Amino acid sequence: MRAALLDNLSHRDLRLQTQLNPDWGDAVSAVPTVPAEFRLVQAHFPIVFQQSSEAAGFQPLALLGLTRPRNAFLGAQGWAAAHLPWALERQPLLVGRDGEDWVVHIDLDSPRLSLQEGEPLFLPHGGQSLVLERRVSVLQALHEGLQSLPDFIEALLQHQLLEPMSLDITQADGQVQRLAGYYVIDEDRLEGLSGAAVAALHEAGHWMPIAMAAASLARLPELIQREQRLGHA
Repeated sequence: MRAALLDNLSHRDLRLQTQLNPDWGDAVSAVPTVPAEFRLVQAHFPIVFQQSSEAAGFQPLALLGLTRPRNAFLGAQGWAAAHLPWALERQPLLVGRDGEDWVVHIDLDSPRLSLQEGEPLFLPHGGQSLVLERRVSVLQALHEGLQSLPDFIEALLQHQLLEPMSLDITQADGQVQRLAGYYVIDEDRLEGLSGAAVAALHEAGHWMPIAMAAASLARLPELIQREQRLGHA
């Protein structure tokens, strides 16, 4: 990685190839997400939690694959879902620091960048192109979501709303593989919360993403079926 502060002089000729490519690191089975994205994610991908060494202690993930380290939504026809997770869409932009402020960095080693192919990052007069504006906004949303994540995780732990996930998946050859190491919303404890606890979570802005994370588990059967179809391809 070769991160540099993005500016319209040094990088005026750079172009961005916006398609996804397994060779560019997009063939991942899970990507980080944040509560502000849960509403978009839950319509397509299961939301799980993984223990993390970061301050929050747990990192929410959008599951893109189950039984093998590949992205079940990325194929020969491109991306196969209506929502592209922010963690993938923000590439190759990064968050940098300038004193107390956050600034946009770009990975100059990214294979997505080109001088000939793709969409220009900057307009001829120096302004940001639409594609760059979109990626900067996604990067900002992801960054802000990560800053507020510790409070959200603390609320989940306070109400004991995370439970280990254990899922047995029957593969195409008949073998059973157990998916473990993730945590999910404990729906029984969620349903058993007092009215005061629900009101407190709602007032803090946590109730909706919790509900979205719980609802997203309905996507698990679809993801299993998608992987089974890929196994027969």
